[in-house]
Amino acid sequence: MDLDAFRQMVAKNPKGFLGRYGLGDKLLKEGGNLEEAVEHLRVAVELDPVHVASHLALGRALVKLGGKKRLNRSSRPGSTRPPRAARAVAWTSFRRCARCSSR
Repeated sequence: MDLDAFRQMVAKNPKGFLGRYGLGDKLLKEGGNLEEAVEHLRVAVELDPVHVASHLALGRALVKLGGKKRLNRSSRPGSTRPPRAARAVAWTSFRRCARCSSR
């Protein structure tokens, strides 16, 4: 599916997690607007906290976003590694997902 189809899904059903996940994941994979991808993926995680792929995509988007924007002062200029805050948020999202799916 293309971005327009996912945008139509979200417009038709804003509380549907699959449309939000699909749009966020597509933006992430195609190198689109990372802030928009994070926004849609956060909503998808809130709507269905058990959906593993939403958590993983959100973690990836936050890590990529952290590479472009410095989230804290401890990151070094010129470093290609994401700041500690982005890695921590991504890992926390993944841990929550693993806890939910193991029950």
